[in-house]
This record gives sequence, structure tokens and C-alpha cells, in this order.
Amino acid sequence: MPGLSEEGRAKVNLTLRVVGRRVDGYHDLESVVAFADCADRLSLTPGSRLLLKTTGPLARDCGATADNLVFKAAQLLGERVPDLRFGEFTLDKVLPVAAGIGGGSADAAAALRLLAQANGLALDDARLIEVAQLTGADVPVCLASRACVMTGVGETLLPLSLPKMPCVMVNPRLPLATRDVFDALGLRNGELLVARPTCFKQPPGRRKEHRLKTGLKYSLPVPTTSKCGNAHSACDRRGALGAQRHQWGLAGADVGVGRYLLCDLREHRRSASRGAEIQIDHPQWWVHAGVLS
Repeated sequence: MPGLSEEGRAKVNLTLRVVGRRVDGYHDLESVVAFADCADRLSLTPGSRLLLKTTGPLARDCGATADNLVFKAAQLLGERVPDLRFGEFTLDKVLPVAAGIGGGSADAAAALRLLAQANGLALDDARLIEVAQLTGADVPVCLASRACVMTGVGETLLPLSLPKMPCVMVNPRLPLATRDVFDALGLRNGELLVARPTCFKQPPGRRKEHRLKTGLKYSLPVPTTSKCGNAHSACDRRGALGAQRHQWGLAGADVGVGRYLLCDLREHRRSASRGAEIQIDHPQWWVHAGVLS
């Protein structure tokens, strides 16, 4: 069988509301999720052994192979599918890690799609879905990599048709674990989070697309650590981006690290220019000017 390849597209939570913490310790969420036009690339050369090598500009940030979600997802699927055909994965890593854009989850989802192709499994195979949920909360939504409303702990997905939204995504390359962000909420097991805004703010007399872009809400705090605070300040570049008239949001669960700017379609060229300016000013940052959908 010839080599296969898939993209692991970056995920952005356009809205994120924490409903509460379940008795098992996981947090119930409500989120509108979109996907960007930037991605890692994962290839698979089918074979009998499970191998993984990393390449690309951010390969050194991937950590140990045994801890990689690609490796974890493949192992979990092998435990559920008899005689699963594995092979050598090659991950071309271009998305930053621990940046709130689901890079590792997107890679794991791409691995599951590749293994499904190599073994003749349907993408709605119950074993594939189970492994996606066990691998990580963001893996199920990344499996389809399409806009949706995500609820529960990430397992309930309602597809959405979103307008294309030009954006600038900025990450200062200061990793922040999602667990640390949720721990900052301080919720006990079984506790609800009350008096929080809903996902959408619905200004009257506005177009649907505009309501979506101006009503983005988060109920996650920025953890009060020097590292997170510095990252939060580093990304707060409203003046440079000219974001006063646009939505300046937070990318993913890592609220203190990832930031994005949504623009009107007519602002697409200007957003690309702003992204280039930020990259020149901060060459060590990860910046992407593109489109969410």
C-alpha cells in the first residue's frame, strides 16, 4: 500500500463556556469551534510496526515519542481492532504545542483517519470514536475537522455552517497546559459554574455573521502565574492590530497564550499585512494570517 497523508488543522474555540465540573473531575463545556487553514501534516507508510518520527520547524517541541498523542491514539486503536495494520508515521510539525489550538489533538485525529484508511475502517466506527474520546477531549471534534457546536466533555458535536472569517492568530511560544487553565477555575467535583454569559450575544438588527463575530464569550480566567500573565500581555496588541473595530478573542483553552483577531472579509488583505508586521516585530512568535471556517 502506498503512503497516505492527512492534515491536522488548527482548532479555534470561537466561544467557550464552562458549565461546571462533573463528579468524575472532567469539565462540561459549551463551545463554538472553527478550524483554520494552517495545519500539521501527518503521513503513514503502512507496515507491521508502530513508529513515529517528527520533522518540521517545531519538531523539537514534540517531546518524547511515547507521550505523543499520535502514538497514544494508534496504541489505543490497536487494543480494540484485532490485527490492526500500523506503520511509520511522519509528523511535519508547524503548529505550536500547548497553544490552545489543538495541535496535538489534530495530529491524533489525523492518525486515526490514516489508520482507518489503511485498515478499511469507517470514520464512524464505534471503536474509532471511543479511541478519539479516550485520547483527548479535543480529538473527537478534530476527527471531522469541521465547524460545530461542541458540548459535554467534547463528545457531543453539532455541525455548523459558518461564514469564512479572515483572522490573525498569534502565539508568543510560551506553552501553557490546558489542565492548569481549568484548575484556575477552582471548581470542585460536581460543582456548577453559575452566573456566566451564554455563548452568543445577540445584538438586534445585525446580520447573523456579525452576531457571531461580535458575541464571542469566554468563562475561563487567565491563570495568575507570571508565565501566563506575561504571555497574556505579550499577545495584547490591539493598537498594532487595529482591533478596536474587530473581535479580539482567545484561542482555545489556553486563554493566557493564544490570541486571534477576526476581521470582515473586506479586511482580509489588511489582516495579512498586520500579521506580517507582528512577525517582523517578534520573529520568535508564531503568527498565522489566514481564514477560519
